[in-house]
Amino acid sequence: RVIISPFFDVDLFESFCIIRFRLSFDSDDNGFIDFKEFSMAIHITSLGSPAEKIKSAFRMHDMDNNGTIEPAEMKKIFQSIFKIMSFKKKQVQSETPEEMAERVFREMDCNSDGKLEAHE
Repeated sequence: RVIISPFFDVDLFESFCIIRFRLSFDSDDNGFIDFKEFSMAIHITSLGSPAEKIKSAFRMHDMDNNGTIEPAEMKKIFQSIFKIMSFKKKQVQSETPEEMAERVFREMDCNSDGKLEAHE
């Protein structure tokens, strides 16, 4: 809390992280992280191979868990990040969260099918 408080709204940041963590690692979708799921999350995020870390990061951003990231999900991600960051840093960004999400999405959508898959 001490480290991030000069930069972020700590409560908002923690809420965002908890929600994303639960959605990403609650493999049986029961609304809770059990010990097995927690152990796997710690392993993947700290000790996993680069491929496991990429897969984990992708799952954290695939909000509806359908195996793809759509433009609406990308926009929500950037809106959340901007909201968390702008609480303490009152600077003008050159792009809105929506514009940045659209730009990043276009750059990452290699096959131009309107969704991001893990291999992209």
